[in-house]
Amino acid sequence: MMPAVQPPPPVPVFSDSSAAGITDGSPMTRTYRAWKGSNVFFLQGRLIFGPDVKSIFLTVFLIVAPVAAFCAFVARKLLDDFPHQSGWSIMVIVIALTVFVLIVLLLTSGRDPGIVPRNAHPPEPDDDYGSSRIDSGQIPRLRLPRTKDVIVNGITLKIKYCDTCKLYRPPRCSHCSVCDNCVERFDHHCPWVGQCIGLRNYRFYFMFVSSATLLCLYIHGFCWVYIRRIMDSEGISIWKAMIKTPASIALIIYSFICVWFVGGLTAFHTYLISTNESTYENFRYRYDRQQVNPFNKGILKNFKEIFCSSIPPSKNNFRSKVPKDPSSPSSRVGDGPVGPMMRKTMGDLELGTGKAYSEADEEGSDYKGGFSNSEELSKGGELADSSLDLGITIPKQDVEVHDASYIMHSHWERRSRMGDIGPEVLDGPQAGELTKTAS
Repeated sequence: MMPAVQPPPPVPVFSDSSAAGITDGSPMTRTYRAWKGSNVFFLQGRLIFGPDVKSIFLTVFLIVAPVAAFCAFVARKLLDDFPHQSGWSIMVIVIALTVFVLIVLLLTSGRDPGIVPRNAHPPEPDDDYGSSRIDSGQIPRLRLPRTKDVIVNGITLKIKYCDTCKLYRPPRCSHCSVCDNCVERFDHHCPWVGQCIGLRNYRFYFMFVSSATLLCLYIHGFCWVYIRRIMDSEGISIWKAMIKTPASIALIIYSFICVWFVGGLTAFHTYLISTNESTYENFRYRYDRQQVNPFNKGILKNFKEIFCSSIPPSKNNFRSKVPKDPSSPSSRVGDGPVGPMMRKTMGDLELGTGKAYSEADEEGSDYKGGFSNSEELSKGGELADSSLDLGITIPKQDVEVHDASYIMHSHWERRSRMGDIGPEVLDGPQAGELTKTAS
């Protein structure tokens, strides 16, 4: 008798979602894990740094090492040279000042500088822009106007569209090529703190450079006091006294060099605060009599705005859960991403002037463009919540955009006029071939 043949097991039927490995609920992840910028996160998204976060360790070493040498070789020798145990105050003050410098350094580098969240999709073109293209007999192209006009305190400014973040940048906002984010009131990217300096951490950055200047002056001054004490106690010349304390000589030279660096930054940013400018604006726009700074409110109000106004809350919740994006991070339009090595360095002032994408109008000034009437901002000069409420300036000449979708659309437009293909081709498999040809 032939053995019975076992029937094959039934083939399970999968739905579309199960075949794709997706359960009923979409897979979720933390925002900081799906972040498309170049930032580095610590403590599960509670601290955010730039990609050059390792430079902070060098900065901390350059602060702590000379302070430790000062306490060991100078302040310790001065403890008994002052009456009523007041010599201890020298060491207490230098330690307290050092702790304060390190705290404001962490507040500068470890917080959101004012990152503008990216849009998942580009904003829809305004009806006026699309209808004007149709009325003129042209087929609307798949791109947005490169700039829009807004009025701040009676002065017309141009805001630009960011292809990377898919949004129109608010006034004083710029895209940092190092961190790959649009930052509100962008000042510069400082490699010494490993973070962009913007709306939410500029106050702490100024406190960092100013307190570091005071620390250098404090160490420099008491090193000379110690040399004077040696001269008076032993009755020798200043040169012989300096030979007896080589640590003081090293600290004097080191603090003198640092004072020129951080002291120069303190003086420069004091001037910027008094005129309500950012480093980026000062180096790029250079306000003069012909071009008025629309944000200048007077010296007292400018300082009050920086130090006495409340810091706006972050627009990003890095610990919130968002749907997991299986696709790779979005790339820039043009020649590809710009890495940290492509930036221009001006000492401590990393202006972030490297282009984050290829666009012709980026070379022009936001303020030097044409003046036209558009929607007015509020009296405080703040931009409305929705970027689509801004007025549109239609460029006189079309700017070439190196985008695969734009090239594909232009290619279809030329062939459709010749009668080769119809509109339905763009929904078929030929669309992929056109995209490959365009790329």
